[in-house]
Amino acid sequence: MGEYKIREVKTEDAGRLAEIYSYYVEKTAVSFEYEAPSAVEFERRIRKITEKYPYLVCEKDGYVVGYVYASTYSGRAAYAWTVTTSIYIDREYRRQGIGTLLYRELENKLREQGIVNLLAGIAYCEEEDEYLTHDSCEFHSKEGYEEVARMITVGKKFDRWYDLVWMQKKL
Repeated sequence: MGEYKIREVKTEDAGRLAEIYSYYVEKTAVSFEYEAPSAVEFERRIRKITEKYPYLVCEKDGYVVGYVYASTYSGRAAYAWTVTTSIYIDREYRRQGIGTLLYRELENKLREQGIVNLLAGIAYCEEEDEYLTHDSCEFHSKEGYEEVARMITVGKKFDRWYDLVWMQKKL
């Protein structure tokens, strides 16, 4: 069966992370991006994020099955203790506890940095459709996040409008 291992991202992971993420861009409304970023773009994003925040991957038997990272909520000084979090799990490995493992390790690292607030912006629709379920909101609730804001019909993808729910967790 193999064990899960959480480690810091490497730029060499960019291709695999782009592969995981591309499913969410191309087949779902989970991401509001229209075009999946290339491995080169992913490498650029990894470099930028890791200048300041943790970026972790989960491996099973040496194969990357998910990733999580924190990023700047706002560049203004008063927001220095607040980050946004992003997490993506290979669709074939969902519902195996990987997200919880990744978030626990991310939260430990963020606490060490003095981060207090975690924000997750999550695509949402009242009625689930073929592009979006309530899984992400339910997962974040299970992880201790609470809904703090909802922006109505702010993202359009697949010719449909989606809301953006902001969920927050205090460390």
